[in-house]
Amino acid sequence: MRPTDHPRDGERRVDRRRILRLFRPYRGRLAVVALLVGLSSLVLLASPFMLRHVLDVALPEGRTGLLTLLVLGMIAVAVATSVFGVLQTYISTGVGQRVMHDLRTAVYAHLQRMSLAFFTRTRTGEVQSRIANDIGGMQSTVTSTATSLVSNFTSVTATVAAMLALDWRLTLVSLTTLPFFVWISRRVGNERRRITGRRQRQLAAMSAIVEESLSVSGILLGRTMGRSRALTDRFADESRGLVDLEIRASMAGRWRQSTIQIVMSAMPALTYWAAGLTVSRGHPLVSIGTLVAFTTLQTSLFRPTVQLLQTSVDVQSSMALFGRIFEYLDLEPDIEEPAEPRPMPRVRGDVRFDHVGFSYEPGKDGADALTDIDLTVPAGTSLAVVGETGAGKTTLSYLVPRLYDVTSGSVSIDGVDVRDMAFADLAAAVGVVSQETYLFHASVADNLRFAKPDASDAELRAAARAAQIHDHIAGLPDGYDTLVGERGHRFSGGEKQRLAIARTILRDPPVLVLDEATSALDTRTEHAVQQAVDALAAGRTTITIAHRLSTVRDADQIVVLDGGRVAERGTHAELLALGGRYAALVSRDDALTAA
Repeated sequence: MRPTDHPRDGERRVDRRRILRLFRPYRGRLAVVALLVGLSSLVLLASPFMLRHVLDVALPEGRTGLLTLLVLGMIAVAVATSVFGVLQTYISTGVGQRVMHDLRTAVYAHLQRMSLAFFTRTRTGEVQSRIANDIGGMQSTVTSTATSLVSNFTSVTATVAAMLALDWRLTLVSLTTLPFFVWISRRVGNERRRITGRRQRQLAAMSAIVEESLSVSGILLGRTMGRSRALTDRFADESRGLVDLEIRASMAGRWRQSTIQIVMSAMPALTYWAAGLTVSRGHPLVSIGTLVAFTTLQTSLFRPTVQLLQTSVDVQSSMALFGRIFEYLDLEPDIEEPAEPRPMPRVRGDVRFDHVGFSYEPGKDGADALTDIDLTVPAGTSLAVVGETGAGKTTLSYLVPRLYDVTSGSVSIDGVDVRDMAFADLAAAVGVVSQETYLFHASVADNLRFAKPDASDAELRAAARAAQIHDHIAGLPDGYDTLVGERGHRFSGGEKQRLAIARTILRDPPVLVLDEATSALDTRTEHAVQQAVDALAAGRTTITIAHRLSTVRDADQIVVLDGGRVAERGTHAELLALGGRYAALVSRDDALTAA
C-alpha cells in the first residue's frame, strides 16, 4: 500500500488506543508520575484552608503561635510542590523522549524492510521529513501530555472537592461555564489538526527540495544549468507558504480561547461582587476567610482547566502527525523475509532462472519488463547479459539479490528459491556492484568495512589491490583514513567504481552480479579492473550486465535480451557465427571503440 492510498494527512483517523500503547512499556514510570502528581495536588490544596484559618482565626484572635505554624505550613507546601514538580517533569520527559526514540527507530526499521520499488516512487526528502519533522513535531505532546493530563485532572478533581467543602452553591455557579469551554476547545482542536496536516506536507516538500538541490549532484546540476536562482525562488515560495500556515496554526481559535481566559478571570471578581451584595443586605453568604479561600481555589481550578483544554487542543493537532507516522508503519513491505527460511550452510553458486516473468506494474497490459526468462548458470561459470538500453538487463540482475520479486516463475540458488532464503544468507551469497556507485560520507576504510565490519587492515589492502585502487589510496594525504566526501564526489567515477569493487571483493560472495561495473572506467583502467574481476570470478558464479562487449567476450555463455525476452544465447564465437543481434552489437561496439 502506498502512502498516497490513504486519506490526506490530517484527515486520516487515528485510533487513540494505538497511541496509548506506545506508553505501555513505561507504565511503571508513569505510575510514579501519577503518584507524585497526586501528592502534589493534595498538598497544594492545603494552602487555601490554611489561608482561611489565618484570616478567620489566627489574625482576629491574635494567636501568633497558630499564625506561625500556618505560615510555616504554607511555606512547606510551596517547597513540597516544587520538589514534586521537578521530579515528575524529569520522569515524564524521560518517558516522552523514549517514546519518540521508539517511534523513530520503528519507522526507520520498517522502512529498511521496504522494497526498492517503494524508494523509487518516494522522494527521499519526504521520508526524512516523516522521521525528523513529524516525530519532532510531536515532542511537546509526547513528553508533556501524560503528565499534564494526570496533573491537571487530579488538580481539577481535588479542587472541585475542596470548593464543595467550602460552599456548594458557589461551586455549582463556577462550573456552569465548563461545557461551553469544552465545546470551544474541540472546535479549535479540529481546526488546528487540519492546518497541522497541511503544514507537515509543506515541510516535507521543503525537505525534498533541500535534499535534492543542496546535495553535491544537485549543486552541480543547478550551477551548470544556470538554475540556482530558480531553485532559490522555488524554495522561497514553499517557505512563504509555510509561514502562512504557521501563522494560521498559531492564531487558530485564539479569539475563542481568549474568551475563555476573560470569563475565567472574571469569575473571582463576580464572586466577590455576589458576596458583597449579600453582606449589604445583612445576610452574608460566607465568611471573609471562606470567600478568600474559595476564590483562591477558583483561580486554582481555572488554571488546570485551561491547561486541560489546551492539552486537548494539542492532542487533536498532533493527530495529524500520528496519522502520518502510522501511515508509514502500516505500509506492507512488498518483499517479506520467509517465516521459516531454508538454511544455507554452504553456497556453491548454481543460479537458475526458471521461466521468470517480471512486471513493475503487475496486471497492466504491455507492462512486462521480463517474459519467460529460462537460464541456468552453473556454479563457477560466467553469464553475460547484453542488449539494447531498456531490454531488461538491470531488472534481471535485481532479481538475484531479491531487490525485486519475480511476478512469475522463480529464481533459485543451489536449488533454493531466493524467496525461501533469509535476507542475511542471501546478502552473504550474492555480491552486487551496480552502475551507480554509492559511497558514504566517511573514510575510505569505513566505506570498505561496510561490507565486512571486522575486516583487518591487511584485508582492506588486499581487496584494494585486487580492485587496482590500493596505490591511489596509499597516495592520498590520509591514506585509508581519507574522508570520501558526500556520495564519493571527492573521487572520480573510475575510482568510485574500483572502491565499490573492492568492497564487494572484501565481502567474498560466491555469486557476483556486476551491473555495468566497468562503465565509468577508461580503457586502460577498465582493462586493469577487468583483470581483477576475472581473478575474483575464478571458481565463482558471475553474472555480468554490460554495454561494452569487450568485457564479456570470454564469458561461458552470453544472452542477448530484446524487449525483456531471450533473443539469442551461446558463446561469443557461436553468436558471431549466427550473425544476428549479438553480431550487430559487436560490430557497433568495435566501430565506437575504433572511433
